[in-house]
Amino acid sequence: MSRIGNKHIELPAGVTITEKDGYAIVSGPKGTLNVIINEGIKMHIEGNLVTFKRANDAKQIKQNHGTTRANVHNAVVGVSEGYKRVLELRGIGYKAALKGTSIELWAGYSHTMTVEAMPGVKISIPNATDIVVEGIDKQAVGQTAALIRGVRPPEPYLGKGIRYKGEVVVTKEGKRAGAGK
Repeated sequence: MSRIGNKHIELPAGVTITEKDGYAIVSGPKGTLNVIINEGIKMHIEGNLVTFKRANDAKQIKQNHGTTRANVHNAVVGVSEGYKRVLELRGIGYKAALKGTSIELWAGYSHTMTVEAMPGVKISIPNATDIVVEGIDKQAVGQTAALIRGVRPPEPYLGKGIRYKGEVVVTKEGKRAGAGK
């Protein structure tokens, strides 16, 4: 039984949804997204409520039921509110600069690292150590933020690196001289 798939989606003001050729076209004030409706799943639109029903109880269709509903819900939130991830740089000499649609990072290497933003994603740098990744597509925003973080993930001894804002990195004690002798 899919608990997520059985929940309805309430459309906020200004958001419309239509179905065409196996896609849900979600339009809102921030833009338009196309979401695949998997086979065996039917979308029903009644007023401002959207529900999803599955054709049968085959294992793959049951799995796709919740996934399809979640993807459409993410699109509804994206076109109405948008998604945002904030990253912070910690370390001496760590900084970032915009270079067109890509970001150039100085993260403790002998050279700079460049990360290209995915289509539909906007990167901004409010100060030297913060990076803001915004967009309407949740997957694209998360993937771009993960690529930036992957340049230098936070290390567990000094805590240097690129981390998500509010991420807690548990630091290790490290070696102690003469311990255990």
